[in-house]
Amino acid sequence: MIQKKDKNLIAGFENAEDAGVYKLTDDIAIVQTVDFFTPIVDDPYLFGQIAAANALSDVYAMGGKPIVAMNIVGFPVSKLDISVLKKILEGGLEKIKEAEVTLVGGHSVEDSELKYGLSVTGTIHPDKVVRNTGAKAGDSIVLTKPLGTGIISTAIKANLASSESVNEIVKSMTALNRVASEIMQETGVNACTDITGFGLIGHICEMITGEKKVGVELYVDKIPIFSGVEELVKMGMVPGGAYRNKDFRIKFVEMSDKMPDWIKDVLFDPQTSGGLLISVPANKANDMVSKMNKAGLKDTAVIGKVVDEPKGKIIIKR
Repeated sequence: MIQKKDKNLIAGFENAEDAGVYKLTDDIAIVQTVDFFTPIVDDPYLFGQIAAANALSDVYAMGGKPIVAMNIVGFPVSKLDISVLKKILEGGLEKIKEAEVTLVGGHSVEDSELKYGLSVTGTIHPDKVVRNTGAKAGDSIVLTKPLGTGIISTAIKANLASSESVNEIVKSMTALNRVASEIMQETGVNACTDITGFGLIGHICEMITGEKKVGVELYVDKIPIFSGVEELVKMGMVPGGAYRNKDFRIKFVEMSDKMPDWIKDVLFDPQTSGGLLISVPANKANDMVSKMNKAGLKDTAVIGKVVDEPKGKIIIKR
């Protein structure tokens, strides 16, 4: 797609950024994003919370402050009672209020499949936009939430997920990335994105394949993973999206043949309302992680580092 260049467009779709950013004045830019999907949990209220937190996350990943939101709904009127939609919207509104965002309306259509999400607008200073590229050699790579939501969600559909695993991912997926974003901005970082449908490897690829290519060393033993994920992968509870992610991105990955297969699947697992993936100067990383841990983000950890060579590659180590 080709469109006329706009001097005020700071971030568009050309670099797969998490949100669009448009400069209004020398001091104010707007951050815009939209996201919606089908239910991944049975409880409509929790689904509303998860979908809202997921949509808000893109603004947080850019370093912005969300200010207004609009509901997006596709609802099968002939299949579900309207009370289900009411619960979804109530769940979404709770997260919208928690984010101190104002709901200003929305749009709904009759659909054969239930869908819900948000269009979100935020603000940011034009000079303080955090992009998904910009990682520098020597940076530490920080992840703020565990991996495995796609795998456990697949197990939920098959009635094979333990209550512990379900509770863990629900707590994580309904948690806003607001605090992580605020601490990130206080610390000062070189790049950030949130982990969603492309999985950890896919989003790292976006981070290292910009104009100034770098590589990443990833230490799998440092990566937070939800409990029970290893067993579920070995049972075959791997979503189709993980295989698509692997097919698309495996060429960027180098790892030992001795790396357990289940770990490979986790690294490509598509996430819903995942954590922030942050490239931060190494001398600031421990302080940032410590602040996040103290703020309640207990799983935040340094999981790797940015390297000069090999450029555009992810070296996976134990």
